[in-house]
This record gives sequence, C-alpha cells and structure tokens, in this order.
Amino acid sequence: MPAKNPKNKATKAAPKKVKVANPLFQAAPRNSRVGGDLRGKGRDLSRFVRWPRNVRLQRQKKILLQRLKVPPAIAQFSKTLDKNQAAELMKLLVKYQPETKAAKQERLENSAKAAAAGENPASGPAPNVLKFGLKHITTLVEQKKASLVVIAHDVDPIELVVWLPALCRKMGIPFCIVKGKSRLGTLVHKKNTAVVALTSVNKEDAAKLSTLQSNMKAQFNDTVLRKWGGGVMGLKTVAKLDKRKKQIEAEQAKIQNAINQKM
Repeated sequence: MPAKNPKNKATKAAPKKVKVANPLFQAAPRNSRVGGDLRGKGRDLSRFVRWPRNVRLQRQKKILLQRLKVPPAIAQFSKTLDKNQAAELMKLLVKYQPETKAAKQERLENSAKAAAAGENPASGPAPNVLKFGLKHITTLVEQKKASLVVIAHDVDPIELVVWLPALCRKMGIPFCIVKGKSRLGTLVHKKNTAVVALTSVNKEDAAKLSTLQSNMKAQFNDTVLRKWGGGVMGLKTVAKLDKRKKQIEAEQAKIQNAINQKM
C-alpha cells in the first residue's frame, strides 16, 4: 500500500479574522491637504500646546510683572547692562574664576606629599579670585574691601538683594546689575549665584577695572531710578482704551458743535 504523501493532502484554509471597528474611535481617511493632517508651513501652534506647569508659572509671572505697578526699589533691577558692556565685564570676571573642587583637592594632595617628603610647600600671597556668597560680599562692602559688585537681575525672592544697591551707594562701591543668575553661577562653578564681587585684580587688568568702575558709577551709583515700573497693558486692553478714548473725543466734539450752533 503506497504511503500517503502529506503534500497531496488538501489543507484546510484558516478562517479570516474579521476586524470589528470600534464605534468609539472611528477611523477617518488621512487628509494630506493644508489644514488637515499636515501642518501648514509657518503656522505656529504653540498657543494650543498644553505646556508644563513650571513653564506656565514662569510666563504668568512675567506677565504679572509687566502689568502690576512695581516700586522703584524693585524696578531698578529691570535696568541692566547692555550686551556689549556685559561682554566686556564677563571677559574680565572669567579670568578670576575660583579653583574647582578637583583642582583644590589636587593642590592639597601635592602640598601633603611635599610636606611628607620634608620639602617646604610653595607659599605666597593668595591669588586674586572672584568672591561670591551674599553674606560674604555684604561684609566686603561694609568693610569697603570690594572693588566692583555684580548683582543678578532675576534673583528670586528679590528681597535677598533689593537692599544691596542702596548699601553699595552708601559705601561708595561701584556696582552693576546684569542679566542672569545662572550666568554668574558659571563663573564660580555653581548652578546660580545672586551676586559676585572683585576685591583686587592683577596689574595687567588694573586699567580695565578702573574703566569699568567709572562706567558703573556713572550708570548705576550716580543714577538713582525713582520711577515706578510696570503698568504695561496688553494689546487688547490698549486697543480697547484707544477705542474708548476716540468715542469720548467724538462725543465731546458733537457737544461742542451743538453749543457753537446755538450761539
């Protein structure tokens, strides 16, 4: 009896699965036209995005600071150094960055090895470096040891530094306000820094420091901002107020014309 060939055996066709459409989520054909599934060129949809909570709070705070009336002591922090002056200042400050933790550890290890070997460790005057820390700089200003004080404009809460410009003016210490506490933080290897100060510089930078001191004194120490800040309305409010003003002027003109005709 011949063996059965499995290839000759007719295989049964597997039943096809019928895909049942979900009535809650109906499929729609892709629309490749502008305004459909493809975003139009140059169209900004950022106002439709649900931004993270911290981003929303930052933006709301910025708008509030524009809308609300701000006293002069706080409004002075909106007047900062311009881009060119800030660049010149940063070029000087970056030369006097304090040593990093790794560099300090290496220096101490070398000093300990030299002492263990019976050698005299190299000693000399401390290098000129940037000073940071609010309490430390306050002491330097009160003792008139600071040569130039640099304050960040976005310290939060602002009460931490709101009194420092007045103290610098009283003690005759040149100071300036620059944009970015993170920018100052990079100078001293920190995330953020509210204020940094220079006490002394090397001989080759003395002329540059003197120029910066005279500029900062004229721009910040001798110029006291006495105007209130804020009070800037939005575009819609400004348009509404202009429209209302025009209506009032038109009514006044009608009344005046009526009075002139009676006379």
